[in-house]
Amino acid sequence: MAQGYTHVEIEYSQMSKKPGRPCGDVIDFFRDENSTVIFFADGLGSGIKANIAATMCTSRLKELHKGGFSLRQAFNSVLNTMEDAKVSGMPYAVFTVMKISTEGITTILSYEMPPPMFFSKRNSSVLQQRIFTVDNSIIGESNCFLHPAEGIVLVSDGLINAGMGKSLKAGWKIEGVNDFINKELSTGVSFKSLPEIINYRAKKLWDGALYDDCSVIFANCIKGKTINLLTGPPVNPDDDANVVSEFMSMDGLKIICGGSTAKIVARQIDKKLIIDDDFQSEMTPPSYTIDGIDLVTEGAVTLNQVYNIWGEEHKRLEKFNPVTELYILLAAVDRVNFFVGKSKNPAVESINFTQRGILSREKIVSLLADKLKADGKLVTLTEF
Repeated sequence: MAQGYTHVEIEYSQMSKKPGRPCGDVIDFFRDENSTVIFFADGLGSGIKANIAATMCTSRLKELHKGGFSLRQAFNSVLNTMEDAKVSGMPYAVFTVMKISTEGITTILSYEMPPPMFFSKRNSSVLQQRIFTVDNSIIGESNCFLHPAEGIVLVSDGLINAGMGKSLKAGWKIEGVNDFINKELSTGVSFKSLPEIINYRAKKLWDGALYDDCSVIFANCIKGKTINLLTGPPVNPDDDANVVSEFMSMDGLKIICGGSTAKIVARQIDKKLIIDDDFQSEMTPPSYTIDGIDLVTEGAVTLNQVYNIWGEEHKRLEKFNPVTELYILLAAVDRVNFFVGKSKNPAVESINFTQRGILSREKIVSLLADKLKADGKLVTLTEF
């Protein structure tokens, strides 16, 4: 049974040294079923050249880790590359990688970057690091466990140097940034607004003219909300019982998209499938009801319509409509587990559906998954 998990919300703010030019700090991340990984690089200098160096760094880290390297292996590989680049004149960047598992286990590895900070609802502290050296470079490692409503702050050296030679002789320093975060947290400010507030303060310390790129990342852990969406019958009808059993055992809301799929589930769990005869719409197919299932809708047409309205304001949408309900639910959660049957639907394969622009189940689920991922949600796909 898949249990509740820790979801990581990511908020960040960046300012370029020179307005209108690329920022030399680059942030990237990805999620899978086990963790959220953040890649954060600061290219040498500022502007386009620094941005290219930082982009190459984060891209390589992400590529290695997604390709099967452990976090430490990816870190060490790119560290060696940057050590060579330091003396060869190739694009050079310093960087931090952070991995937060779905249970909250956190590892942060830094190469010549400011130390991370831990924060909760009301306070912040600089995380202790184990320090290593590679030649003349400083490597820091931090490990901790994060509960919901706790998180990590990462900053570039533009923040800790803010005000240097101006309002602050030695710069803001990590302790100064941490003290500022503590003061803001004590006022009850939301973590989502803090990155902008911190950057604004850094700019003021420099009397409004930045002397370096500035970046702030807040990674906040919450108890994730999950939807399990089942659409399409299995290729082999003998798998019906196992598929339904796995679907019903999942933690979170349960949604079925597809009349044939709904009939299978109703039969397997011994419940009645009831169609909403009162629902009337020129565009949207009717909804259904199965006791124990949170939402039951038609399949391909409904999924296509949800994709088409993605990003629309709720006030523009028709109330008490299964498409609207599905859209609002998907937009509100942090994780979506798709269970997709590969059995062919002759109706969707017909030329009538093609002429109306209705994509097949597999195609529309893939496109919807891309939308959900772009909104920072974890998406998993199980086919049968």
